[in-house]
Amino acid sequence: MPSGTPLPHAPRPVLRVASTARILVAGQAPGTRVHASGLPFTDPSGDRLRNWMGVDKTTFYDVRRIAIIPMGFCFPGLDAKGADLPPRRECVRTWHDALFATLPPFRLVLAVGRPAQAYHLRRLGLGAYLGSSLTETVQNWRAVRAAGLRPRQNGAMQEVVKGGPVCVYPLPHPSWRNSGWLKRNPFFETEVLPQLQADIQALLGPDL
Repeated sequence: MPSGTPLPHAPRPVLRVASTARILVAGQAPGTRVHASGLPFTDPSGDRLRNWMGVDKTTFYDVRRIAIIPMGFCFPGLDAKGADLPPRRECVRTWHDALFATLPPFRLVLAVGRPAQAYHLRRLGLGAYLGSSLTETVQNWRAVRAAGLRPRQNGAMQEVVKGGPVCVYPLPHPSWRNSGWLKRNPFFETEVLPQLQADIQALLGPDL
């Protein structure tokens, strides 16, 4: 039931979910390679993301430990310039709230890209930390992380965090198209990634 132009292909949802996973990778949508493989991040973006996280492929694809739930489950198609279109909005409206309501709270959320940041920060009661741009939100990563770890006791938020604190990292997309962004924002590699990798290792344990 598309809202607007139908998908240019048969739907092929690509996500990995388990109730035991403590880490969530919330990306944007599958690209052409992932649409063909049926496995998330089987492309150069996935190589860069795993490097950011400090994990190998075996750990990354261990669905018992790491869930991968993009904002759009299916490849949305390409624009006139050959770039991936944004995630389809009807996917969030149809599936996301219901899906996350059935899952235990994640302890660590990697919000990759602007759509994931907008959805998950608001879902977790952290919408006030969403900046006017992706860069502003990522630059504010320390405050976002600290706010997610802070005890909250008001209404719905108490239910969201009942299993413990939620550490949230707003990240840029690991696409090669963002290599210029990384060069202009060296703090990401020197400040964000060491803390991110430490938090991931603490959750995954010594057998990482």
